[in-house]
Amino acid sequence: MLLAEVAATSDAVAATRSRLAKRAAIADLLRRAAVRDQATDDPAAGDQSTTGDTTREEIATDIEVVVAYLAGALRQRRSGLGWAALRDLPPPATAATLTVRDVDAAFAEMAALEGTGSAQARTSAAAVLFGTATEREQAFLRGLVAGELRQGALDSVVVDAVAEAAGTPADAVRRAAMMRGATGPVASAVLLADDPSSALATFTLEVGRPVRPMLAQSAPDITAAFEKLGSPGEPTELCVDVKLDGIRVQVHRLGDDVRVVTRSLDDITERVPEIVEAVQALPSDRLVLDGEALAVGPDGVPRPFQETAARSATREATPEAELAAQIQLSAFFFDVLHADGRDLVDAPLRERLAVLDEVAAPRTVRRLLTADPEAAAEFFAGALREGQEGVVVKSLDAPYAAGRRGAGWVKVKPRQTLDLVVLAVERGSGRRQGWLSNIHLGARDPEGGFVMLGKTFKGMTDAMLEWQTARFTGLTTDDDGWVVTVRPEQVVEIAFDGLQRSTRYPGGLALRFARVLRYRDDKSAAEADTIEAVRALASF
Repeated sequence: MLLAEVAATSDAVAATRSRLAKRAAIADLLRRAAVRDQATDDPAAGDQSTTGDTTREEIATDIEVVVAYLAGALRQRRSGLGWAALRDLPPPATAATLTVRDVDAAFAEMAALEGTGSAQARTSAAAVLFGTATEREQAFLRGLVAGELRQGALDSVVVDAVAEAAGTPADAVRRAAMMRGATGPVASAVLLADDPSSALATFTLEVGRPVRPMLAQSAPDITAAFEKLGSPGEPTELCVDVKLDGIRVQVHRLGDDVRVVTRSLDDITERVPEIVEAVQALPSDRLVLDGEALAVGPDGVPRPFQETAARSATREATPEAELAAQIQLSAFFFDVLHADGRDLVDAPLRERLAVLDEVAAPRTVRRLLTADPEAAAEFFAGALREGQEGVVVKSLDAPYAAGRRGAGWVKVKPRQTLDLVVLAVERGSGRRQGWLSNIHLGARDPEGGFVMLGKTFKGMTDAMLEWQTARFTGLTTDDDGWVVTVRPEQVVEIAFDGLQRSTRYPGGLALRFARVLRYRDDKSAAEADTIEAVRALASF
């Protein structure tokens, strides 16, 4: 399948706000990917059955690449390409010749490059790829690499499109994707199967193969969380877990073999031998556990998140890696999906917690079972005093909704805000094409100027995008075609979840999960928060 067809569908998806229309456009493309040069039905030919020169395996690859791209991601997760490589693109091709398999193979080669000279080799390979792409394809690929393909087609929409294309129930496809940990393999299996239902039934929980983690919705406070999960008019006992400020880990144990993956299902087993050893010491030898890993100081207080992130991200023998290796991580578990041959995904949380206490004590997250919002609020305040991130309130009757931001879990965290100044803004892509989107944020330096703390495009409505495009166009001082530098006059109120150390920004700090609340026309840049005020918020 040509990349141009995927880019065209991406445009069609970006052009509509209707979820049904998005789903229909993606489903149409998937049907075309599945039938083009379709393999014969000769069972003796197996995966290499062909019509012309296209194998069934190649068709499956096409489908999986299309699914990833329309969900806004590369199959390789990371390409290693920097902003300079995306900004300085070669002239576009005049004709569309790239296939999705060509592009996938090119990015796979780039992702595999490492060692001396790898950066230059990756830049050269990117130049060849982008030079073979048309102007529209270049824009599409740049959005994929930058993670900013604003087309409004999240994985949930793609899952629904797979179900529509295959003529199967969306819930069945969704569950299969949860258990497989990816939508692509499920899509290729169901779209190429003679019996889609049988194909979906093969995707079950398997110890050793990561599943998508259950996610939580948000609430502004404990009262709102209890209202979301409780029964109207009567007290409802809920579980309140301490929300640790670490990295989400899913641990699989099969005998002495232990595998540790992150929330994004990246395998970090070799980087966390202390977690492997701790799990091997547990009484059960067949487990799937969900939890958090974090660095804890000698006083029992969590170390800054940046230390945990640095420890889990260590890959190569560098001075930073040696320093990170000195940091020990501890794992604490809040759920169990499988124990000793028994799948627990569909069991209610109350039952899963009983099993968790049997198989993972004393490495369980501290929790409170209560029907009293006031008691939960006190528990929440205590967690914050300990340096934790907040709490997660959970329904004791809910199953483990793998891969979904289900209604059974609600997280509550304190919200911090800053009034910062916009220093620059990046041109949007995909659905945000033609608007100025990602804003660069700076705190005021009392000695003069501003100190950049990060970027964000989160929280922006279409009306806000339209307004800020006009506003920042009028403030432009420089424009390199991608980043528009503006006069530092506009104040914006930013919510964020915390601060972390950063070598990328001159102040040595960066905002975590920054999002726009509102533009402050009632404040001048001289009234913005100072870098000293920001540093005072840091816990390190």
